[in-house]
Amino acid sequence: MSSFPSVDVVGDWPEQVRRRLLVLANPQRAPAMRAYMRGQFAFFGIPTPTRRQAVATLIRQRQTAGELLANACALWAMSERECQYVAVDLLARQHRALGMGDIPAILDLVQIKPWWDSVDGLAGVVGDVVRSACIADVSAQQAMDAALCHDNLWVRRIAMLHQLGWRGDTDCERLFGYALALASEADFFIRKAIGWALRDFARHAPQAVVDFLNGAGRELSPLSRREAGKHLSGVL
Repeated sequence: MSSFPSVDVVGDWPEQVRRRLLVLANPQRAPAMRAYMRGQFAFFGIPTPTRRQAVATLIRQRQTAGELLANACALWAMSERECQYVAVDLLARQHRALGMGDIPAILDLVQIKPWWDSVDGLAGVVGDVVRSACIADVSAQQAMDAALCHDNLWVRRIAMLHQLGWRGDTDCERLFGYALALASEADFFIRKAIGWALRDFARHAPQAVVDFLNGAGRELSPLSRREAGKHLSGVL
């Protein structure tokens, strides 16, 4: 069963978004954008800066958590991929209105029309919500422990990436533990996520990542190790 609120609280906000995008549709650009995403999604053909400028005033309108999730769900149901990008931007801008109780709904979104572009954007939203929640309740991150064991690979990718940008707030034990827990997976997107998460933390604590890669991190795939070790010296 979906965790999303009923869309009857949405009003016409999603349609306002769609109308603003529709007038900017560029059929000449759309095929290339579709091809870049392996033909999985339809596109209006709108570049990112143009899209964001077109809906900026709508994105800034303050919404409750229920409205945010319902509007995101409505945008997710629309055919054109730019609508999902607006949903991600909406949640990212107003993430402070969301709490840990909203994580299941966001993870529902992750599994609908999933590909790296939408999933990685939502990973940032999840990370922001969890990081804020950890200030008051250090056990909040246990939700990501559960996500790490999810049967959907994109949810597992979210778990691996949720600490991106946390720097000194990073839970090293979880970061390295998650990497090892997923090390045996053959999926490219999981292996890439492991390397990306480690490389990001290496900007803050390079020696910690070097020590990990030279120790337990030897179990990681060559792809994960290569990604993690970029810009590092001393990796054996």
